[in-house]
Amino acid sequence: MPKSLKSSYQLYEEIGRGRFGTISRCFSPSSNDFYACKVIDKSLLTDSLDRDCLQNEAKFMTLLSPHPNIVQVFDVFEDDESLSIVMELCEPVTLYDKIVQNPVCETTAAAYMKQVLTAIAHCHRNGVVHRDIKPENVFLDSRNRVKLGDFGSADWSGDERTTSGVVGTPYYVAPEVVMGREYNEKVDVWSAGVVLYTMLAGIPPFYGETTAEVFEAVLRGNLRFPTRIFRSVSPAAKDLLRKMICRDVSRRLSAEQALSK
Repeated sequence: MPKSLKSSYQLYEEIGRGRFGTISRCFSPSSNDFYACKVIDKSLLTDSLDRDCLQNEAKFMTLLSPHPNIVQVFDVFEDDESLSIVMELCEPVTLYDKIVQNPVCETTAAAYMKQVLTAIAHCHRNGVVHRDIKPENVFLDSRNRVKLGDFGSADWSGDERTTSGVVGTPYYVAPEVVMGREYNEKVDVWSAGVVLYTMLAGIPPFYGETTAEVFEAVLRGNLRFPTRIFRSVSPAAKDLLRKMICRDVSRRLSAEQALSK
């Protein structure tokens, strides 16, 4: 762990753990405030794609900060063994936790999605594609305000630039990613559409027993609205879902367009 981190912050209990490191609560004596500190163990980054993504995470989050709907970065420390990112301490509640409790009503889902799309549009305006939009990466603060986090899979986009690589979470990944094609920032809109569907239905639109089965369902792209589940969902919401979860990228809405609906 970098000495400069230890000299600036006091690290407390672990509040999260991922494949490449831990997240701990930390305290800054200079600001008299608490933050979250993500410490990435570089020895675990054996794959070149993982290495590139996680090395860029701090850069992307710093570029995008501050924004009311994105987890803010305050400090970055690095040495030969680790990369540490000090960021806003969010409530331990995500959109996933809300969905697990019960499907979200349309009014509440619309309010959450507006904030998610606002964050995504900010990313795209700054040339960043998140590539892992899912309920677990959407944090909620004490006022139910959305905070988009975890930019460990993000990449550059925009100006006709495309990216590649199968990254993301199977239920939420866009078909062009599954097919191994080059793709643009609209993969985030597909994923956001799947998140919206999942909020309203309590289940994702494409599922299977294995990752391969999920990918097959994504590629078929057979979007259904079962009456018993979507009876109370408005035609406008269903229309928005069709335009966000659209296999034809040229017809799929951009984040800005989805915000205007």
